[in-house]
Amino acid sequence: MALIGGYDLPEDRLYDVQNQVWYVPLPDGTVRAGFTPLSMTLAGDALVFTPKPAGKPFWQGKWFAMVECGKWIGAARAGFDGVMADHNEALVRRPALLNRDALGEGWMAALRPDRADWPEGLVTGAEVAPRFARWLAEESFRDRAD
Repeated sequence: MALIGGYDLPEDRLYDVQNQVWYVPLPDGTVRAGFTPLSMTLAGDALVFTPKPAGKPFWQGKWFAMVECGKWIGAARAGFDGVMADHNEALVRRPALLNRDALGEGWMAALRPDRADWPEGLVTGAEVAPRFARWLAEESFRDRAD
């Protein structure tokens, strides 16, 4: 497990470091997704979680869920193209799960990738520590407007 800024990032996941989203492949072919604990600490208390409806498509770099927090309102951006399969209904009712357990009960969505090579461009848990450190030093505060 990589320790980044006091937060554990499990090696069983893939990471989109730029967008601070983790992914875990599930046996049914979907991919569970959530925000990293660091991203939720920076965002503040989660107040509202709004996922795309099941069956709706999403594209790499575009949103699959919106999150309103005490210090930030923004999008969970996808690391690949796909279709929204399901979302965490408990998170809709209790958005604070994102802050309390971002890697577990605070998962956001189950996504169905469009292509078998969906992990391309994501970082493995074994490689995340140096990539995350570089992101913090060089890219973490760039303008995200689009």
